[in-house]
Amino acid sequence: MNDPGSGYRQIIKDGLWANNTGLVQLLGLCPLLAVTTNLINGLGLGLATTLTLVASNVTVSLSRRLVRQEVRIPVFVLIIASVVTVIEMGMNAWFHDLYKILGIFIPLIVTNCVIIGRAESFASRQPVDRALVDALAMGIGFTLVLVSLGAMREIIGNGTLLSHAHLMFGEGARNLSMTLVADYRGFLLAILPPGAFIGLGLIIALYNVIKERRQREPVPASQAVTKTA
Repeated sequence: MNDPGSGYRQIIKDGLWANNTGLVQLLGLCPLLAVTTNLINGLGLGLATTLTLVASNVTVSLSRRLVRQEVRIPVFVLIIASVVTVIEMGMNAWFHDLYKILGIFIPLIVTNCVIIGRAESFASRQPVDRALVDALAMGIGFTLVLVSLGAMREIIGNGTLLSHAHLMFGEGARNLSMTLVADYRGFLLAILPPGAFIGLGLIIALYNVIKERRQREPVPASQAVTKTA
């Protein structure tokens, strides 16, 4: 009998690491590179994308037996567009300043290949629980890349971290802002578009180094016996 837990673990591993959207599939790079001038911008877009993935995957999974194959793509796009519209209106109402900074990249989530790709290749073929886990894993994996790149560019570019936390967490979060380098004059390249490409390239290189080293590690005897059995 197959272990359901092992299936969930594989889905989570794929979303967070083995098939990470930003590091392996290299999808959704336009917003990833454009908005990650600081950590909070990356976090805001990442959470919006994750919410879209969760809502669209669950809806697609629930309706997969009701939608004819001939019209499934238009229906999926309609579902995703509806979800993004709700998220956009919510951000405009409760996170207006952050919404203005992220700008066009919130409604452009509709065109993100990750969203329609997971709806078509996974959610439309799986039950709700697996579709939900896949959406969370893919969304969190994408968010981690956004946050990592945003943090890197903010630190190198301005010498600060969480300097815009109040845009997401309210005025009380201004105390979260950290100045890591006193009297730092900044490094303009880091917060310009070329800095986004360089930063993402460095993160991908680090990912590949870690992945290669993990593949070289010897398999523990206990796992080897289990695989053989």
